[in-house]
Amino acid sequence: MEAATPLYHFISSHQPFTQKQPRRYSTNFGLINVAETLPETSPSTSPSPLSSSQFDYEKEFHSLNSVRAMHAKMIKLSRERDSKRNMQSFISAYLEFGDFQSAAVLFFVGFAENYLYWNSFLEEFSYFGGNPCEILEVFSELHSKGVNFNTEILAFVLKICSKLRDTWLGLEVHACLIKKCFNLDVYTQCALMNFYGRCCGTERANKVFKEALIHDSLLWNEAILVNLRDEKWAEGLQMFCEMQALHVKANGLTISKVLQACGKLGALDEGKQIHGYVIRYELESNILIRTALINMYVKNDKIKIARVVFDLTDNRNLPCWNSIISGYIALGYLDHAWELFNEMITSNIKPDIITWNCLLSGHFLHGSHREVLAILRRMQSAGYQPNRNSITSVLQAVTELGYLNHGKEIHCHVIRNGLDYDLHVATSLVDMYVKNDDLTSAQAVFDCMTNRNICAWNSLISGYSCKGHFEKASNLLNQMKEEGIKPDIVTYNSMVSGYSASSCIKEALGMIRRIKSCGMSPNVISWTSLISGCSQQGYFREAFEFLIQMQDEGIKVNSVTISSLLQACAGLSLLDIGKEIHCLCIRNNFIGDVYVSTALIDMYSKCGNLENAQKVFQRLEYKTLASWNSMITGFAIYGLSTEAISVFDRMREANVQPDAITFIALLSSCKHSGLLDKGWKYFDHMKTDFGVIPTIEHYSCMVDLLGRAGYLDEALDFIQSMPMEPNAAVWGALLTSCRIHGNVELGEIAAEYLFKLEPYNAANYALMMNLYALSNRWKDVDRTRDKMEAMGVKIGPVWSWVQVNQRIHIFSTAGKTHQEEGEIYFELYKLISEMKKLGYIPDTKCVCQDIAEVEKEKVLLAHTEKLAITYGLIRTTSPAPIRVINNTRICSDCHTVAKYMSLLRRREIFLKDGVRFHHFKDGKCSCCDFW
Repeated sequence: MEAATPLYHFISSHQPFTQKQPRRYSTNFGLINVAETLPETSPSTSPSPLSSSQFDYEKEFHSLNSVRAMHAKMIKLSRERDSKRNMQSFISAYLEFGDFQSAAVLFFVGFAENYLYWNSFLEEFSYFGGNPCEILEVFSELHSKGVNFNTEILAFVLKICSKLRDTWLGLEVHACLIKKCFNLDVYTQCALMNFYGRCCGTERANKVFKEALIHDSLLWNEAILVNLRDEKWAEGLQMFCEMQALHVKANGLTISKVLQACGKLGALDEGKQIHGYVIRYELESNILIRTALINMYVKNDKIKIARVVFDLTDNRNLPCWNSIISGYIALGYLDHAWELFNEMITSNIKPDIITWNCLLSGHFLHGSHREVLAILRRMQSAGYQPNRNSITSVLQAVTELGYLNHGKEIHCHVIRNGLDYDLHVATSLVDMYVKNDDLTSAQAVFDCMTNRNICAWNSLISGYSCKGHFEKASNLLNQMKEEGIKPDIVTYNSMVSGYSASSCIKEALGMIRRIKSCGMSPNVISWTSLISGCSQQGYFREAFEFLIQMQDEGIKVNSVTISSLLQACAGLSLLDIGKEIHCLCIRNNFIGDVYVSTALIDMYSKCGNLENAQKVFQRLEYKTLASWNSMITGFAIYGLSTEAISVFDRMREANVQPDAITFIALLSSCKHSGLLDKGWKYFDHMKTDFGVIPTIEHYSCMVDLLGRAGYLDEALDFIQSMPMEPNAAVWGALLTSCRIHGNVELGEIAAEYLFKLEPYNAANYALMMNLYALSNRWKDVDRTRDKMEAMGVKIGPVWSWVQVNQRIHIFSTAGKTHQEEGEIYFELYKLISEMKKLGYIPDTKCVCQDIAEVEKEKVLLAHTEKLAITYGLIRTTSPAPIRVINNTRICSDCHTVAKYMSLLRRREIFLKDGVRFHHFKDGKCSCCDFW
């Protein structure tokens, strides 16, 4: 104990940092416990059992002073044979009474040179509230007093420096090792590599490894772990291969980490080779390696092999169960995950918070948002308290579901349990309130955040921007800069998206220029936000113009860009361009994206190619609610109600819950086919059976359905009994029905409301004039026209267009006539002559002018639909259908003529009038003359 004698006064002179209440504690720093858990390769011999004198000392430990007194007595007696064992008792006593420096001094003197005791001492030191920094302080003070330390102690200090990221002290220790010309053993070299890896980067650590004279297994293992800890997956894997080439054996931890690298890199072949290595060296019993193998196969989408490894594991622990369950969840096999979860329970393995969080996050990622809330309730019933990860997953699910009240309840839970100070939870709360349109609450949470990260700023700026509150968004942007947080591309993209969604295209472009002026480059999200906004607001041509600019800057499109472009194609009915984009999807492997596939279904339906829409839908492996809705809508706009209802029934069989859009599509299909009873059934059941509350759009569909079926009085009664104020769409549906059935009296009631709600909508005036003309009330026609002119309202031109040989040919009531007009009329007269032989009689009621019948027939010939179809027949000879787009509702005469044309020329004709399609084939129309 001579080494300890000069240090006694040093120990006695220090006051303890914190006086803790004494308690009896079975120390983790027990020599017997440590010896039993350490490998046989330790550089020191295993300690001998404790002697009875140790316990005699412990009986006298009632206070810190008693510990010091007994320590002094031991030093004076100089009991060498008991000193090592009794020093351990004094270290524990000093720790228990809060004198951490004295405990550290004794450890440095008596035990630090033995690697067996490092972890146990640190564990006990931390248990009693000691800060590892105090150990470094003791080391520095001892070193300054001239105490010499060997390499074992310096390695121990390096380990603490690594843990605390104390770079300067670690560098001083390394300098000390060099200055004293120590021959570094493998443990010290490992400590140096660990220190440099954590504090200075892997390059410095690798340099230590390369400079080592002997590369034994411990050094190789440490070198690989240092690289893998820094996520240098490829470098770590390469070092492992080099290690194996030299026939150096890897330990279990290294193998497990290398398998993790194989999962991160998608290196399945290398992972299989390591699996072979594990089998060759009979390491399968190592549960750490088994768990890593399962994770590696899961990351490489080989869940079946992962399951085989799991099933062959005898001593399955909780991490092993968690790995296979998370694997099934990650790949979307939620039912299999629950089967394993239940099997785990029956195997007496109790799930932990990691298990529950895995279930929560997995169900959210795969769209099972309601199940997330059910899992949370089950988790709490099992006695588990949600942590930050649990809350974040639940808040994300609540956000997607739009359950604001649930979100507020979770917010209360967060506050009660002190989680509101967690940065991730607070940011998730801001995001939840923003996406549920509660910007006031979002701002309140944001204001209470002490440490705001850029995600919180971006979320709130995005919320204000998307709601059109650009002044508040700009103020936040400026405040963000003032607080020293630099806006990133996400910040500016949220502003671009908000401006685009609000039809502020110039401002959105200005924000893109601002991105460039800040030294950043607009990315695919910047341009896609602009293109998407244009597509949603009906600026379809601008969307394609921005696409060209985007491509000029060398930015490749993504799946969202493609979906937005397909939306533009659907808006303009550009089938050929839509097909080209479809080819682009296939070439770039976007076709598997459910959003792209849904956009393709919508595009083909609205461009007059329902057959291709069905093909895309049938090939879609994972059908979302949006894809089902798109297909139902596609059949509805063609008047194919039977097919639309059939898709709905299949959707219910697939356990997909319908929403408000589903019922709008269903009611539209019913109204286009006159299925009154079916329509009433769906309208009545949507709330009672499916929990969908009817909106103004659903009521508008029902008014249209009743009116088209001829129940005009019932339609008016229905309007008057609505729980909300009828809007222009509702009265417009009634007026259209009055026009179909010639009911002037009810038409005037509907028009009166429409003229108040939409005084500048020319379509309402035109409908009313048509209704008066049908009844030969020409004075009322003139009166309505005068009223329209007095309001300054003008009826826009009627146009139709057809695409021939990649060129669009427009036929309009205004502007220039078509250059081939003569040939078109010649062919049209010829067709009309042939039609009359088959019984065609011109429907002159479609002409709302007070002129002679002969003149009315001439006016009918000038209808743009007839001219566009005729030109298509002249200039196309292939069996491909003729597709004509019209901006107004087709008249009954044009409808009849189109049927005759399809019969006489044996050609399919698709004609879009407004929002629905007519498919003419062999003299019949898909609408069955109900439109």
